[in-house]
Formats: sequence, C-alpha cells, structure tokens
Amino acid sequence: MPASALDTETALIRSRETVIGPPYDRPDDPAAAGLLRMVFLIPYGHAYSLMCGGPMGLYDMINRRDDLPAVAERALAYDSLVSEANRLTVPDGAPYRTIESPVPVAQADIVGVSAIYSGGLHTILRMLDLAGIPRRTADRTPGIHPLVVGGNSGLANPEPLADYLDVVALGDAEESLAELIRILHTHRSSPRTDGPSLHEQLAQVPGLYIPSLYEPTFLPGGGVSAMAPRTPHAPARVHAQYLPAHALPAGHVTYPITDGTAAGLHPVLGCRHSCHFCSLGTPPFRQTPLKLLTDYIDRLEQLRVSTVIISAPTITQYRHRQELLEYLAGYVQRAAAQDRTVTTITGSIRADEINAEYLEAVAALEGGHLFTELRSSQHQERGIITIAPEWASPDLVALYGKTMTRQRVDHALDLCRVNGGVRTLMLYFIIGAPGERPEDRLAIADYARDAHDRLGHPDARVIVKLLQFMPAPNTPTQRLAMADPDCVRTYGDTVRDRLQHLVGREKFARFDVVYGETSRMHLEVVCSRADRRIGQVLEDLFNAGTDLETVTKDALITALTRHGLDYDHHRRHMDDAVLPWHPTNHVARAVEDRLATALSRREHQCEPHA
Repeated sequence: MPASALDTETALIRSRETVIGPPYDRPDDPAAAGLLRMVFLIPYGHAYSLMCGGPMGLYDMINRRDDLPAVAERALAYDSLVSEANRLTVPDGAPYRTIESPVPVAQADIVGVSAIYSGGLHTILRMLDLAGIPRRTADRTPGIHPLVVGGNSGLANPEPLADYLDVVALGDAEESLAELIRILHTHRSSPRTDGPSLHEQLAQVPGLYIPSLYEPTFLPGGGVSAMAPRTPHAPARVHAQYLPAHALPAGHVTYPITDGTAAGLHPVLGCRHSCHFCSLGTPPFRQTPLKLLTDYIDRLEQLRVSTVIISAPTITQYRHRQELLEYLAGYVQRAAAQDRTVTTITGSIRADEINAEYLEAVAALEGGHLFTELRSSQHQERGIITIAPEWASPDLVALYGKTMTRQRVDHALDLCRVNGGVRTLMLYFIIGAPGERPEDRLAIADYARDAHDRLGHPDARVIVKLLQFMPAPNTPTQRLAMADPDCVRTYGDTVRDRLQHLVGREKFARFDVVYGETSRMHLEVVCSRADRRIGQVLEDLFNAGTDLETVTKDALITALTRHGLDYDHHRRHMDDAVLPWHPTNHVARAVEDRLATALSRREHQCEPHA
C-alpha cells in the first residue's frame, strides 16, 4: 500500500529531527507494554512547534521518566493538510496521525492542547475537529475518547473552553501532569464504580482545575454572580503550581529537539519585577544553572545548529549572563573560523539592567531579535536592542508599577551609542489603557524621535511596536476596562502620523510603526475575560465555516447576541463581585480598586498648562 502524504511528511520530519539529550527509549507498541499514550496537539508547523516550550518540555519529560506509565507523541498542523475555510483535513482520507506513530490521534488516552493567547482558543477546537475527537467534554465517552488537558497562558482564564476541556493545568505542569497520568493509568487498569469519579480524583491534584466540577450562575450580557463547586471533592480555589529551579527538568529550560537549524534556551523564568499589567511577575523568579546551559551549547555545536534562541523575558536578570554570552560567543567565533554563521536571537531587555559589559558581550554575537527574525518579512535586523518603556508619560509608567523611567532608558541608549554596535532599536508601547489621555499617545512619537537622535548613528533605525492594553487575569489590572480594537488602530494611526510630522517624510524612512491585528484582538477582548458561554459562540462560528483568524467585529457581535452576550459588556470595567475565573483568581480586590481609582482620576483630570 503506498504511503499517504501524511506518512511521507512525518517520515521526513523524523529524518530531520535530533533529540538533543540522550535518545528516548520508546516501545514499539505502548499499549502492549501497558502504557498510556499522550498526544500533544500543536497548532503550528514543524519548525515553530519545536519552539513551543510548554508542550515540548512535557513531551520530553514523559518520554524520559521510567516512573510514568505513558509515552508522549506530537501531532501538528502539517504542511500536507488541506485547509477548507476554517477546517483542516487530512488528504486522501488518511487518519490524522502523530509524528511518531501511524495510530490515529483519536485513539490516544490523553490529548494535550494549549494556546499562548486567548484570541487563539479557537485553534483548540480546530485541532480536536481535525483529530476526530468530540469537542465537548459531555460528548466524550471515558475509555473510548481521550482525556483532553489544556494549559499555557492563553488559558489564564480557563472558562471560555470550560465545556471543552476535561482538565486545565495551571502553572508548571510537570508534577500535576505526572500525577494525572498515574491516576488515569490506575483508573483504566483497575476501574472502580464506588468512590470519587475520575474527574473528582483529578480535582485533588494541586494545580489541576476541573471545569465540569464547578457551576456558574450567569449574568445577562456576560459574567457570573457565583461560581460554586458541584461536589465536595472540588476545592473552592485552585492554585497554580511552580517548581523550584533545581527541580525543573532540562526540557523545561532548553528546547529538547532540533531540526538542525535552530534550538533555544531559557536562562530565567519569571521576572524579578511585578508590574501591575504583566503576568510574568506571578510565578517565582528562577534561574537556570549555568552548567546546564553551557553543556547544551556544547551539544548544539556538535550538531552544528546555526541559530540559537535565548528565550527569556529578560536575559539581563540572569546572574550568569556575562559568562553565558561569552560562552555562546565562543561557539559563534569557532563557527566563523569554519566559514559558518551562527546567529543568536534574543528577546527584550530591561534598559535599567544593562551595562557596557553586557553590550560588548552581545556585540560579539551575530545577533538578531525574535520579533524581526520570526515575524518581519521586510527586515532581518542585526545589532538590535529591544526596550519596553510601555508608556511615554512618566506618571503612567509609575501608576502601572513599571520602573522603566525615561532617565534609565536614556542611560541605556547612551551606552548603546558609545558601544557603536547597536543600529536598530525596538520600542514597545501600550496604547488604549485606562488612565491614558490623547497627549500620552502623541508623546510616544516624541519619545521615538528622541530615542533615534540619542542613538546618534546615521544608519540608526527605530521600530515602534504598539500593543493594545489587555488586562490579564490574575493581575491587579484584571478588572480594568478595555478599548475597542478599532479605536486602538486609530490610535496607532495617530502615533504614526505624529512621528512622520515630527521627523519629516525623508527621515521617517528610518522608522517603522507596527500595530494592527484587529481581528485577533476582537476575539482577545472577549475571550480573555469571558464566562464559559463564549465557547459556544466560538463553536457556532467554527461550525458556520467562519475563519476565526480574520473574523469581523460584526460577525462576532451577531454570534454573541444569539447567546445573550454583549460585546461591550466584556470591555467594561468589571465591578462584579465574582469574576468568571473565580476558582483560579488570587488577586486581592482592594489592590484592584486602588489602581482603578488612581487611573480613573488621572484619565479625567485636565493636563496642566505649561
């Protein structure tokens, strides 16, 4: 029988992959060996899937631990799949399979799904549909259909997909998922009719939220007045779990598999700062042992990997940053002596944490930046530094708990000018936030112009990345109002036009103002703080063939209205006593109210005249 297109593609993927650590000892027939089969559904192509740290780290952990009765596999949005409107299908009617096995994904015991932002939750529905797995928990039969487990930052509010996910893992999932596997294995091998159900047993595991065990009382238009456990086995609150640095497996902080072109590492997890709008300050700040990272770089050199990604909210907080960068520079220089180019890609830095030594170490690398390498087709930047002031107005910076003062940014730019190796500056700003006034947005253009001048190089380039303010669940901003994405796009136009007016048309060629993504943001606005009724809205749109990547605001409003939900209700300041994600919420109401009051006072006061 000839191989299907999917068989051919997965064989090619396997031929290109190298496990960076010791190879996995995987049995040919997991079921015969008495092992559960867990499949991670990753809604991306192969190259990008390898950068998905959460699923890939857990995949690596399961396949390395002899004490876990399971094997892990991966199924992707393969290149050979056929796209039909919003659906993906396998060509020639072949079953949707994993990279590792031709056994259909639908026959797995556990399926892992994730989303990195709530505007992408619909991809979970698409992947379940592709796999032939009933989307709703109520439609799946235990023992026949897999247990569906969700996680990652897009499920910070797990309620939109509460009717579709059996389990949501909060925080680091290494321990909670391991316990889930043990419980399910026992349940499958020795089923019992007395005692707690499988879902009730899983609810006892720290870090696992079981949506079906909670009963919401819905409010008109959106939101809930109560969220009560349906059984005494369900805890009133579920706490995210985080492992100390010494307990994190290598796959959590390094990419476990490479396709030969790229690999990456995480020097730090979390952030030392706790800005009010950012979820990075929620988990404890942890630093990866230097030896683990240098051994990893040695292995990458053996494999001749040509791109090294430093995935970290800010490498400047790593206590061994200088040693790490110098070690990486050694690999870059040895490759150059062999006429090979090794590129490093970094994330943003904190301007208040850099020094001249850091810039010199970065200059020794053939460096780029994650945004420009992976998202920009027009420019492949080198000698780039990324700073996130977030706001151009100093008092807004302070009100939101950010410490990035203008003086600190100017000092960092002075260091860049003296260093001479930085040619491109990327500035991240938030627009559409409560407390913001029109003059605050205009000030972004002045900030960008001044930063360009301060770099002091004739070829200097400034990229202004404008991001819509999104109040993240489980932060002090979680109740704050959101601007309409259509208005935010207009705000971006205003910043762009102001900057062009300030610098002139000719000099404006040295600037980029990047913003947009309104379709995704309309979904993000609703899904980031919705109750579980929104899942039915997403499913209705999906069933109607709507492309949820480009859904219009009108189509979304129409679908919401059919379910008694109001779009603007989701954008409002949420003064409800109970939030939809109440069982996973741990922010003190007094902290939220103080911030909201201060921002409202600022937004409505007049700017004093000079």
